[in-house]
Order: sequence, then structure tokens, then C-alpha cells
Amino acid sequence: MSEYFLKWSLKKQLEQKGYMVEYRRIRVANFEIDGEAFSNNGERIAIEIKSKNDDVCRGVGQLCEALAYGYNKAILATSLRKAKKLDRKVFEYFRILLVGIDGSGRVSFLNGESGSL
Repeated sequence: MSEYFLKWSLKKQLEQKGYMVEYRRIRVANFEIDGEAFSNNGERIAIEIKSKNDDVCRGVGQLCEALAYGYNKAILATSLRKAKKLDRKVFEYFRILLVGIDGSGRVSFLNGESGSL
């Protein structure tokens, strides 16, 4: 599943929930994240997209740093198949939302309700 498709699917879902989503390289201390989302009330969400061969552990580190530097929430998005294989304990501990996206573009929040956004 391509990074473009993952970004498009997540953006569509977040915009339906009222967020403005912007994908670009955003420097946060020692790392860069793939994008961010904003709500009308000023909430900032860091977004990291991991496609088939990307390192998920690195993505968790990037999002932890984003949370430490002022983001309210963090989302790691990957294919649904890959997301289901991941242990969710780390994501829950660091309050990172794990999102799986299937081949049809359906977005599944695997460790928390989408209502927590």
C-alpha cells in the first residue's frame, strides 16, 4: 500500500471529523514528522505514515518526541494488515493512536475510539 494512499485515506477521515490536515515535512527537535492536523479549538495532532517497508519503531520515537514538544495527540498510520500485527501496549502507554487502513481506504482506530480525536 503506497504512502500516498495512506495519507489520502487518513486525511479524508480526519477532515470529516472537522480537522484541517497538512502533509509536509515538519521538523520537531531531532526528527521530522510527515504531517499535522489542527482542530478549531487549537488542538494539534502529529501524524506519521508508515508504508510497507518503513520502520514502525522509528515512527513511535518520532511521535513521542512530537508529544514532548507540544503536540496534543499523535497518530501512526499504516496498512491494516501491518497494524494488526503490532503490539498495542506501547501505543497505549505513549498515548499514540494506531490507525490501520485497508485496501478500500477504510480507516480503523485500533487502540482507541475515533471519537477520542
